[in-house]
Amino acid sequence: QNMLEELLIHKPDDPIQYMINHLKQNNDDAPRICVLGPPASGKTTVAMWLCKHLDAIRISQETLLFKEILTLTEEAKAYKERKQKIPNALWANLIQERLSNVDCIKQGWILEGFPENQEQAWMLQSSGIIPRHIVVLYAPDTVLIERNSGKRLDPFTEEVYHTTFDWPSDPQVQQRLVKPEDLSEQEMSKKLLEYHRNFPGIFQIYQKVLKLINADQPSVDVLSQVLTYVQTRHRSAAPFTPRILFCGPPGSGKSLQAALIAQKYGVINICCGQLLKEAVADKTKLGELVKPYIDNGYP
Repeated sequence: QNMLEELLIHKPDDPIQYMINHLKQNNDDAPRICVLGPPASGKTTVAMWLCKHLDAIRISQETLLFKEILTLTEEAKAYKERKQKIPNALWANLIQERLSNVDCIKQGWILEGFPENQEQAWMLQSSGIIPRHIVVLYAPDTVLIERNSGKRLDPFTEEVYHTTFDWPSDPQVQQRLVKPEDLSEQEMSKKLLEYHRNFPGIFQIYQKVLKLINADQPSVDVLSQVLTYVQTRHRSAAPFTPRILFCGPPGSGKSLQAALIAQKYGVINICCGQLLKEAVADKTKLGELVKPYIDNGYP
């Protein structure tokens, strides 16, 4: 199914060679995850933790602008320096360029805080970037505003802490924490309003692979729920051949259930006992071997 999706999106001139290359990459199980949510909901903490646990590559707007060496980075920085909004198309091209690198293809990726609106989501899809899991964190706005004022950043590890909810136990870490450039309460309210306005469009596109997780609970519980979700496999629409085995003691109803399943789904019902009896009746070599057991009443 993944290979068919890639073919429909990229429309290669040589489909056979494209499928061969796809199979050689053997990356269908690599994580493709987006971590979304309003400001101060814990996206960075969740994304970094997932990267460590899944050995995937974390990508955020900050890493794209200040840590990656990409052909479009300088153009994006120019918008930032002029305090202008970076166009959605430029963001999409930056992400597409980064995800095409070998490390993202082999290890998978965690995309933090993107897409922010429906237009960006459509651009990702048109570029062939289709996440398998979308994690959306949520919490009451009052909680998020309070969290924003207490955020602290470790400049060495880039891990985010909080003066009330998540203070580090290591004194050395405590000493090097700095206060990030937080939004004022008024700016935070505007950001939250913008997020709530844009989220329905994102939900409409990704609702089949999207999971809402309450961020207003202990971080251990949040991370546990996130990990459980991203490790689940979505039901595939690709055709498959069912192979079902019924086990149980004598008289448990195996034969009846097998007959009902075979009738409902149109599969072949194979009864091992019946096969052995037929082999004995036909006097085959196998039948001669099992005949003593059948005569003595063994199943």
